[in-house]
Amino acid sequence: MQADKERIARLLSYKNLLHRFESMGFVRFFSDNLADTLGVSASLIRKDFSYFEIVGHRKGGYYIDAVLERIHEIIGYDEEHKVALIGVGRIGEALIQYEGFKNHHIEIVAGFDNDRNKIDENSTPPVFHMEKLGEFLSNNAIKIAILTVPGHVTQPVIEILQEEKVEGVLNFTPIELKSTDKLMVRDINIEAELANLIYSVKQLKDKQYN
Repeated sequence: MQADKERIARLLSYKNLLHRFESMGFVRFFSDNLADTLGVSASLIRKDFSYFEIVGHRKGGYYIDAVLERIHEIIGYDEEHKVALIGVGRIGEALIQYEGFKNHHIEIVAGFDNDRNKIDENSTPPVFHMEKLGEFLSNNAIKIAILTVPGHVTQPVIEILQEEKVEGVLNFTPIELKSTDKLMVRDINIEAELANLIYSVKQLKDKQYN
């Protein structure tokens, strides 16, 4: 699981760099071109491409448009993804306003919250009261949800998601959730990520002065 997560992270790096190459007018590339810019080995890139069945030509390299098409297919960017956002606090509001999702066929189609001051069924996307969550998920065949609710209401919400056969959750709550055979969970602990970053910066600084 961790290995796949790392491969996907690298795949996204390849995708972003290839879009940059494409905007500069390049049509083809070699693994060395990606390696030099990203600071990884060309052999690792070739291994990733082989793992995901991304093919090129021994002497001609890879065609950017073909590789991007395959990456989008692997990640799922080649189809529409309707997402429900549960918890319209500061993080939720920021995610709703993020325009970048549209570039990857990801659409937050509705938000849900218990605070009636945040309810606006005529906004884009609409924000409904939590009591309508189960019905909305069922009627709209929602398979992906983003969870930004307070920790104490996480479990009841997860039970609703499982009941309505949601298949994936991006979890921003302070409660660490476990994936099951029917529900895939990705925990995003911002505090932990910042702590790791601060620690790494400190280690780097210590090395510079030693």
